[in-house]
Amino acid sequence: MDVAVIGLGLIGGSVLRALASTGHRVLGYDADPATRATARTAAARAPASGRWQVAGTVRDAVPRAELVVIAVPLPAVAGVLGDLVGAGYTGLVTDVTSVKGPVQALVDQHLYGGHTRIAGFVGGHPMAGRETSGFGAADPTLFAGCAWVLCLDPQVTALADWLELAALLITLKARVVPALAADHDRAVAAVSHVPHLLATALAAVAADDPLASTLAAGSFRDGTRVAATRPDLVAAMCGGNAAAVGPALDAVLDALHQARAAVDVDDPIGALRAWLGPGSAARAAWPPRAGTPVELPARADVLLRLGRVGGWVTGVAEDRRTVTAVRPVPPDPAGSPAAR
Repeated sequence: MDVAVIGLGLIGGSVLRALASTGHRVLGYDADPATRATARTAAARAPASGRWQVAGTVRDAVPRAELVVIAVPLPAVAGVLGDLVGAGYTGLVTDVTSVKGPVQALVDQHLYGGHTRIAGFVGGHPMAGRETSGFGAADPTLFAGCAWVLCLDPQVTALADWLELAALLITLKARVVPALAADHDRAVAAVSHVPHLLATALAAVAADDPLASTLAAGSFRDGTRVAATRPDLVAAMCGGNAAAVGPALDAVLDALHQARAAVDVDDPIGALRAWLGPGSAARAAWPPRAGTPVELPARADVLLRLGRVGGWVTGVAEDRRTVTAVRPVPPDPAGSPAAR
């Protein structure tokens, strides 16, 4: 397949390298000249069977593409969509942005203007970020085993486009999770966006105490890892999903207020033990254990039900009539994971 990747940071660069390494013809572009130069140098050093090329503009990157992957921060998405329209691109488009509702709104404006679909679009988000960034951090194995959300809003997404992209991502060893854009944004607010805010708050509080910084060890390292992410990326991610981040942040703040109240009672140890129980059990039960693979009809309603229970797709039949899917095994009644 001919693929154009627009944006060559950690995720875009990893997509480019992963697709090239699996035999696809990939052309990349980044707005930063230094990043383009780095990507060209890396291509020259890559094995001949897994090399890619780097274009000088978006329009130069897309003429032969069957798929365009938009891998730029949310504030830059509109500009890329405008470039695609200007280039007359009519193929399949996906993105890797961490918020889906606002991207879909931009697609409606640029690619679906006047109710005419200029190109097919399937919103996507690989849950494979790291605190490092830039093409130098790109890793062709980044998506192995990761959950990669593909949005399947029936009024927006053509099922044939969804299945085509799902089949491609499965070759990168990703677990493809079908979801509505709104459901994705609500879920990632809790498990990705708010954790970035919490990590940053923890890091900032500890920074004021030199002794604390010296004594910080595993719990501090693990709890603040993503605080090292570039602030502009976190701001775009959380601000772009503000409608969902707000309630998720309120829920965490409410839980912390309960913990704060617990330390003031006559028996803070007992109160904290009770407060800690549900969260401890939930963390012990994560990640969910995969159940037995099943064959399901490749229908939007079936796929969305699969995603809502935390399931994922591991295979797409050649005739696109069925998919192989996995549902997670529920934790045991005691709250600990079932036998692994």
